[in-house]
Amino acid sequence: MNSVQHDDLDTRLGRRIVAAADRRLTKSGVVAPVDVLTDLGWLTAKPADAWRQGRLGHLGEAVAVPEDRLVAAVRLVRRWAERNGLTPEEAVYVTATRDRRPLRFTATGDESVEQAYRRHWVSPDLSPARRRRLAERHEKAPDLVVVETGPGWACAECADNAPFSIADEDQQICLTCADMDHLVFLPAGSAVLTRRAKKESALSAVVTRWNRRRKRYDRTGLLVEEGALERAEEQVLADEDARARRRERDRVRRQEWDVDFQARMAEEIVRMFPGCPPERAERIARHAGARGSGRVGRSAAGRELEPRAVRAAVIASVRHEDTDYDALLMAGVPRQAARERIAAGIDRVLARWSG
Repeated sequence: MNSVQHDDLDTRLGRRIVAAADRRLTKSGVVAPVDVLTDLGWLTAKPADAWRQGRLGHLGEAVAVPEDRLVAAVRLVRRWAERNGLTPEEAVYVTATRDRRPLRFTATGDESVEQAYRRHWVSPDLSPARRRRLAERHEKAPDLVVVETGPGWACAECADNAPFSIADEDQQICLTCADMDHLVFLPAGSAVLTRRAKKESALSAVVTRWNRRRKRYDRTGLLVEEGALERAEEQVLADEDARARRRERDRVRRQEWDVDFQARMAEEIVRMFPGCPPERAERIARHAGARGSGRVGRSAAGRELEPRAVRAAVIASVRHEDTDYDALLMAGVPRQAARERIAAGIDRVLARWSG
């Protein structure tokens, strides 16, 4: 690799790389040269996907930047990482094709340069658990990727205009030629069904479509074995039945709790106001403690049956049932004025019930 002077991080390119690497480090705790090239705008979505899907010979074909400038950028990433005390870890890069062949970064294939691209720089502050997850993600082979084709496309082997294509070495072939036409398409939409179908299927592939407006490939679904999809659907239906039964049990529990709570509240009303008729106390408790009502019985104080909350529930009932408060409001009397006019009446009822 070409040597880079120590002060090259202070150049225009160096400052851009430092800014991009700093952002990556803050966001995830790990910095990869390929990610920095993406942040620089040198590597965009469509050619990057073509490279990862094995449709390009090396990464250099995906960027409109001379290889020596790419190499210099990767070297600057290393200088930045060493300056910040990051730990180097080598990641695995393989194509999203069935042969899982190693991805190449350069035309020459120089191993020292290839290794520099594969080297990720990890923050020493990452927890051991986070490091393990990163290692597992790097070691996991990428999903097979299938592309929805359009008018005019033809399989490189049979010349058929099939709905899907997959990369095979340096060409795009249909699923029949790839021996994958036994798979069925599961549209995106249910994350649970997709996850389970993929787990059940020995062979699967992500289906993508080129989005012209966003200039990227969007995921549209998954190809899985038909039996795997059927098993996944049965599992999801079983889960839905279980969730429905759980919701019903919870509903019954809530109802039982409401009945118990309202009974205890009625008892507390009679204890605080012995002269209150028991049936009136029960009616006050049902009204104040109704689930979802937002009334005083559903407040934190009400659920704890604090005296001030119970008293407030009783006063609210007396206000509406034993005074002409509602009629005053209907006549246009302001709320505060109406309350002042009926205050003595409420006090008389409470005094009678307290005796």
